[in-house]
Amino acid sequence: MEQAVLLKINQYPDEVSAKLVYLRALILNTAAELDLGEVNETLKWGEPSFAVKSGSPMRIDWKPKTPHHYYLFFNCQTRLLDTFRELYRDQLTFQGNRAIVLTLAEALPEAAIKHCITLAFTYQKVKHLPLLGE
Repeated sequence: MEQAVLLKINQYPDEVSAKLVYLRALILNTAAELDLGEVNETLKWGEPSFAVKSGSPMRIDWKPKTPHHYYLFFNCQTRLLDTFRELYRDQLTFQGNRAIVLTLAEALPEAAIKHCITLAFTYQKVKHLPLLGE
């Protein structure tokens, strides 16, 4: 289903597409570094979605209603966003209990985002730990 994800990303404006391609690569590279096996790339609710067996899925998207931002969405039924907020409240912006809000005009806060991706992809192993083990 990777082709559908790439087609979707290529439909965005060029600046958005470039940011989402970079974020997608960070997601896939993080999963590879963690040796988590195959990443299931699909479209969920029309948004590129990434899942591994040991984790909680995440999605990426851009919305025309908020043209200066793009998003990394997480399952709102998890403790992920509460943990991210505790760890990165000074570095990241959040939307409720479901998304990290990223700004197109700013560099991706790569270390923080990579850590959030790691926690999402290992969620099933760490969900019982305070602050997901951090």
